[in-house]
Amino acid sequence: MCGIAGTYRWPDGKAVTDRLTDTLAHRGPDGAGRYGHPVGDAEVHLGHRRLAVVDLSETGAQPMVSDGLVLTYNGELYNAPELRAELAAAGVRFRGTSDTEVLLEAWRRWGTDCLPRLRGMFAFGIFDERTGDLVLARDQLGIKPLFLLRRGEGLMFASELKALAAVTGGSLEVDHAALVASLLYYWVPDSRCAFREAEKLPPGSWMRFRPDGRVERGRFWSLRDVAAEGRERALTGEQPDIAAVVEESTRRHLLSDVPVATFLSGGLDSSYLTALAARDRPGISAYTIGFRAEDARFEAMPDDLRYARQVAERFGVDLHEIEIAPNVLDLLPRMTHHLDEPIGDPAAINTFLICEAAREAGVKVMLSGMGADELFAGYRKHLANLLALRYQRVPRPLRRGLSRAVDRLPVATARRGYRSVRFAKRFLSFADLPEETAFRRSYTMYDRGELLDLIDPDLAGTVDDVLTEHADVYEDNDLDDFVNRMCLGDSRMFLPGLNLAYTDRSSMAASTEVRVPYVDVEVVKAAFAVPGDRKIVGRQGKAVLKEAASSVLPREIVYRPKGLFSAPLRAWMSRDLAPLVREVVNDGVLVNSGILRRDALARMVAEDAAGQRDFSKHLWHVLTLEYWYRGATSGARQNPL
Repeated sequence: MCGIAGTYRWPDGKAVTDRLTDTLAHRGPDGAGRYGHPVGDAEVHLGHRRLAVVDLSETGAQPMVSDGLVLTYNGELYNAPELRAELAAAGVRFRGTSDTEVLLEAWRRWGTDCLPRLRGMFAFGIFDERTGDLVLARDQLGIKPLFLLRRGEGLMFASELKALAAVTGGSLEVDHAALVASLLYYWVPDSRCAFREAEKLPPGSWMRFRPDGRVERGRFWSLRDVAAEGRERALTGEQPDIAAVVEESTRRHLLSDVPVATFLSGGLDSSYLTALAARDRPGISAYTIGFRAEDARFEAMPDDLRYARQVAERFGVDLHEIEIAPNVLDLLPRMTHHLDEPIGDPAAINTFLICEAAREAGVKVMLSGMGADELFAGYRKHLANLLALRYQRVPRPLRRGLSRAVDRLPVATARRGYRSVRFAKRFLSFADLPEETAFRRSYTMYDRGELLDLIDPDLAGTVDDVLTEHADVYEDNDLDDFVNRMCLGDSRMFLPGLNLAYTDRSSMAASTEVRVPYVDVEVVKAAFAVPGDRKIVGRQGKAVLKEAASSVLPREIVYRPKGLFSAPLRAWMSRDLAPLVREVVNDGVLVNSGILRRDALARMVAEDAAGQRDFSKHLWHVLTLEYWYRGATSGARQNPL
């Protein structure tokens, strides 16, 4: 895992690439490399920061140059041993044992046709000295990021947006449509970028830049197509062996020349991975989190530590417990800087602190259960949207009466919050709506009217653009299975836009690689071959995954209530962050610039403080957006540390 950067036909490209690469030092503290070469009347420059995980010797250093091909690469290939064997059988002689060299030789032999054969996570740039072509590529599911910026015939690219912002001296303009999207979702969709000129290379795609200025794009993998193929497999009665697929993926993800540990929340996904990993790596380390007792009580949070300890003891895992009682006033600007774009999920803090602790203990690589909920319908919203279909059959007068009664209930008192009331209010906010709208409202922050009330009226047009984009993505499928339509929507938007994004940024900020065995092309193919009625059975989400895990884990772990890899936001907002909320609402940059409306924010604060509605998540995101916007509009973004 590493940081990559480069320029192609960019003025003063060497100095720019040097600075891009230096900005990414945290992603690769084990080494740095540079490469330059003429391209017509200009030049190409590639940079690399190395986090040495496989082949720790100099034969794995980058940019890797071999017989006219040059590669700067960020990622891991879990089928590198098979590809290496195939290439060696064809006469290729390898100097070292890195997957970087395997990728370079696979490209030499197959070109872009090698991309669908790669099983792993990756973003890379590869330059051909003979043709002068530079190709950028990104993995099938968007696990690894790649940002780029084009001006005229010039290109710069990097693993992080902050690198592009830094070298352009603060000249990048904020894309206000992306800010509106982030308010809706509390993250920026992968199809958008927080700065106007910058863009993200889409998952499963490549771009080729030629010396004559031509640019070509190609797509080598499509989630939509995978879901359609899965539907056809399901119609034939073919049922994948989920246990075998997940076990095989986990084993591959343990490939490393340095120690590997796991996240262990005590929930199904991380417990299953940890148990499987412990079979191959007896005594493997795992890291788990807990919160201050008063915060956990206020939020009525489940005791996840108890379950994590049970799993660790049963499978001989070396468990490290981290209590998160952070100084959130200090962490907020740090995390906003590291996350690159306005992402309002406090789980990013958990990831960063766990990875920081693991790194201090000498661990470079961790396995995460990320992705299982999206692929196997494990979120509450999936079950809630199914229940909404039944709720709509209840006579309308009864629904109106229930809605009025629930609306009067408080979500919190001065001493504690009421999760069941919060869930009920959330459910009733979308239960009567059409499918796509209900699904969007079940996990986004505002409905259309609330969002329009919150923002500058001049930005009203962007609201409909953002909502239309969601509808277009959600409805772009041939599936007749409601549950799998939701899973596909999540896997195309929620997974790369939020969960994979914050996982990459937070972990790499601590110079740690996080691998996601559930977000593996073979697991994804298997998941979409499972009908929705095997994913949600009765009121059990992830039913097929639970069935698979039951052969390994105790029933108490498999069927425990779903935990939350989140944070006690209501406690933080009512205590630690209350003064900052007041400051941002009354005199923040977003309010003073007119982007957000003070009166709308003040109403949210008042209703939240009164315990009538739960706006803690909304207000947390406003804080992250405020800090991000301050940095984005104050010139070149500098590290606040």
